[in-house]
Amino acid sequence: MSASTEPPALPAGLSVFERGWLSANNILLRGPEGSALIDSGYASHSEQTLALVGQALGAQPLDQLFNTHLHSDHCGGNAALQAAYPQLHTAIPPGEAELVRQWDEDGLSYQATGQACPRFRFDAVLQPGQTLRLGGADWQVHAAPGHDPHSVIFFEPATRTLISADALWQNGFGVVFPELEGVHAFDEVGATLDLIETLAPRTVIPGHGAVFHDATTALAVARRRLDGFQRDPAKHQQYATKVLLKFKLLEWQQIGLLELAQWMQRTPYMVGAARRQGQAPSGDWLEQLVGQLVASGAARLEGEQLLNL
Repeated sequence: MSASTEPPALPAGLSVFERGWLSANNILLRGPEGSALIDSGYASHSEQTLALVGQALGAQPLDQLFNTHLHSDHCGGNAALQAAYPQLHTAIPPGEAELVRQWDEDGLSYQATGQACPRFRFDAVLQPGQTLRLGGADWQVHAAPGHDPHSVIFFEPATRTLISADALWQNGFGVVFPELEGVHAFDEVGATLDLIETLAPRTVIPGHGAVFHDATTALAVARRRLDGFQRDPAKHQQYATKVLLKFKLLEWQQIGLLELAQWMQRTPYMVGAARRQGQAPSGDWLEQLVGQLVASGAARLEGEQLLNL
């Protein structure tokens, strides 16, 4: 009798709302202890987040909200969820609690990236090493620095299900943001990949993209990409710049080149990226970036308007 080729089932009580690349995936867990949502998407998609959660829960409240990290595409819906569910208990990763309490948008990267995130509150701080009872199962919290120094991932050992956030995707991992600030973090990416390999997940729920079941191949892809970035950090810088530009284009859908240049000139990450390449955040450098997006099929140029594809 041949072994089953059916992919392993998700844990009971767990639903994945796969979002577009502007918003992180949302994971809803329901069990005897109530309901919990992991990550809340981007601010401009808050209405859709509320609709997805409301449709799944019906008249039941959302009891808990957890963020894997505090990039805007993972916590931009927090404020809307807190307004819709006033008793919602919110827990964030360690390391940035004071920045959230004071609402320091510069320290939280929202000004640096030119992204939006409405102010939200928090009630608790997640601690790596703790176990949370969610959806009738025990989920381990693990530190996962690299993409973000404070990021965490969640692992359920009975079904070996991993909620990997941006530490591991099917085709790589998220931009290593500390590297954009001159802080070496590629080694931390590698250590997090080693941790995931040790956990040996059967099912991976990434921060972006579809659920997948071949962590071994994904880890190999991620390590090859990491090796390329370590050999040539400028390649990572170029990749990150295009990702940030594409993210904003997803939000805008279309923008004039003059407005785009003005945004670049007031966005610290873009200004820093241009400076490190001996460029100004406009002119030829901007033209090259736009050309690369168009050539890759990520955008279309119509006259002086750049359109998202």
